[in-house]
Amino acid sequence: MTSPAGPPSAEDLDDEPRQLKLLAVTACPTGIAHTYMAAEKLAQAAASRGIGMKVETQGSIGAENVLDDNDIRHADGIIVAADKDVDLSRFAGKRVLTVGVAEGIHHPEQLIDRVRSAPVYAPGGATGGSAAGTAGGGKERGPVYKALMNGVSYMIPFVVVGGLLIAVSLALGGHATAKGYVIPDGTFWAHVNAIGGIGFQLMIPVLSGYIAYAIADRPALVPGMIGGWIANTGALYDSKAGAGFIGAIVTGFLAGYLVLWIKKVRVPRFVRPIMPIIVIPIVATSALGLFFVYVIGKPIAWMFEHLTSWLAGMTGTSAVLLGAILGLMIAFDMGGPVNKTAFLFGAGLIASGNQTVMGMCAAAIPVMPLGQGLATLIRRGLYTEQERETGLAALFMGCFGISEGAIPFAAARPAQVIPANMLGGAVAGAVAGLAGVKDAVPHGGPIVAVLGAVSGVPMFFVAVVIGAGVTALATVAMVDVSGRRGRGVPDGGSAGAGVPGAGPSPSAGAGASSVHGGAAGAGAPVVGTGAAVVGAGAPSAGAGARAAGVGAGSGAVVPGQRGETSVGGAEAGGPESPVLVSAQGESAAAGGRAGVLSGYLDERTVRGELEAVGKDAAIREMAELLARSGQVADVDELVATALRREAQGTTGLGEEIAIPHAKTDAVTAPVVGFARSAEGVEWGSLDGTKARLVFMIAVPEAAAGDEHLRILALLSRKLTDPGFRERLLAAPDGRAVLDVLAEVG
Repeated sequence: MTSPAGPPSAEDLDDEPRQLKLLAVTACPTGIAHTYMAAEKLAQAAASRGIGMKVETQGSIGAENVLDDNDIRHADGIIVAADKDVDLSRFAGKRVLTVGVAEGIHHPEQLIDRVRSAPVYAPGGATGGSAAGTAGGGKERGPVYKALMNGVSYMIPFVVVGGLLIAVSLALGGHATAKGYVIPDGTFWAHVNAIGGIGFQLMIPVLSGYIAYAIADRPALVPGMIGGWIANTGALYDSKAGAGFIGAIVTGFLAGYLVLWIKKVRVPRFVRPIMPIIVIPIVATSALGLFFVYVIGKPIAWMFEHLTSWLAGMTGTSAVLLGAILGLMIAFDMGGPVNKTAFLFGAGLIASGNQTVMGMCAAAIPVMPLGQGLATLIRRGLYTEQERETGLAALFMGCFGISEGAIPFAAARPAQVIPANMLGGAVAGAVAGLAGVKDAVPHGGPIVAVLGAVSGVPMFFVAVVIGAGVTALATVAMVDVSGRRGRGVPDGGSAGAGVPGAGPSPSAGAGASSVHGGAAGAGAPVVGTGAAVVGAGAPSAGAGARAAGVGAGSGAVVPGQRGETSVGGAEAGGPESPVLVSAQGESAAAGGRAGVLSGYLDERTVRGELEAVGKDAAIREMAELLARSGQVADVDELVATALRREAQGTTGLGEEIAIPHAKTDAVTAPVVGFARSAEGVEWGSLDGTKARLVFMIAVPEAAAGDEHLRILALLSRKLTDPGFRERLLAAPDGRAVLDVLAEVG
């Protein structure tokens, strides 16, 4: 740790014989392009003034050019241009200027002037040194969303491990009894079940703890986790059920913002060293725990008691209405007070001979995990790889009546998932009530029917299947609508050419499926003016693009002379293609020159003119261009992944540059594409310029090493050179473009 040093005096700063020494740290949320462009701009600005500057980059490939104690000791000022948290504690006693990464790209000279009069950083003031709030450009997710997703990401392994262990132990060692699905004590499977139960006990505190951690760092972790445990332990506030994952979300945010507030309290200097490890955790944990027990917990206990009484008064009403209400309650909070009220109400009536109410509950219990798992299979493009894996685990848990398998989805997207869960649960409960399904044990899911605890088995499965289907379809619809609104795409329309659902284009004519007169297979897309339009007979843009990818890899794409149509040739009546080819008419696949950027980009993935005018359509057009390499297995998934990345923050870098990128198994190997746009594409760039130079990089999830990130870092740095950009814009053909890009190294 660097020892605190006093700020440089005015005499030191203005002393001519001594060169001014500045340091900088650049970082952005994804740590790819903006990070390195800001570093390059700052270094160039400093060099032009004769100022020594060392820049540390905190990118996806890790911290590079790291500032050491000696650098910091002799620095006259430090510029932190970052859109994520950067640890400022090592800069204690130095002048520190914190700004967004966009400022480092667009106003490096001003930052150099400002840092000379920046305030001296003192530990114990503002936390962490995040400049995220000052960033410009892009629609970054807010801190609430980021904190919630941080908690969910840490919770998912506990849900999966705990749920699968419980499911396996129930399947292989459980027996249906009047007390429920029971595993004999002392057996091997009882121990497996207990281990799984520990996973479930921990998942709620972990969710709460890591929400708090994302907000206020380590001092908030303990208050968040203990608060989550309290929220899930109803006995602490006289409730038969805990507050579940909803209570954990509440305690996570309360703990995080409480710790942030405590950090702002001024304390004597001798107390500061023990604040983060003793004072803050103890004060925050005590305050939050007591607040939950005495203030929040009492209403939960009251709600549990009165919901039970209300349900008891409805036992003589319509079975369909009661089933729908119980299904709504079962699906609402999955282990929380509302869910537990409905479950215990049904379980309590079994002893009195009324098994119908438990039958309604049993049909609703598996609907949430089955529905959410089914949704990840119906529309894979709406979900991340981690969510799709969690969806498979949720399907398995649903078969064994473990409703908690849906909690990660509900916690991540409560506004879309909880209503969809409740709709499906209500349908399942109503169908079971209408059919008079009965359950003799206090458990739910297909497992109880398979093992003979349910009467009316066929209708039980009908209720479960219908309910799960309703949940899946409702989830997909709401998540899709939410995603479209987030990208500014009309709910019923498309983002432009090439987006699934777009109408046919006049360019998709009779010759759309030919390649210089040869058949390219039904549905091959027209690449050219109609680049994002599916060719004649294509069922979807994705299908056509995949066909194009196969064709490219097998030599179906035959570039012609300079300016000649490559796909959907001119002789077929299509417009001239702007795909750039060499004067000799050679393609890379046919023995032309090797690609650049470590071979990831060659003439097949270079295009002279983008037809798209909007960002979404441009990304699809670029994805279809990448498909010409033969390395793209699923264009739709590649597009969806790239758009999810855009939702996190624009990849428009300014200076008329955009570098959309995606890491997805939709590609089988790393591939890079390049295209130009004469008019420019609105990309939400940091400086407001439209993108005229568009690179797209895609790598598989299991790509070895970080070579693609290094290439992108080098490319980002090189693109800060105006001359390099001008040469790219002026290059007459694909070979000339590759010659310019070879300068990247």
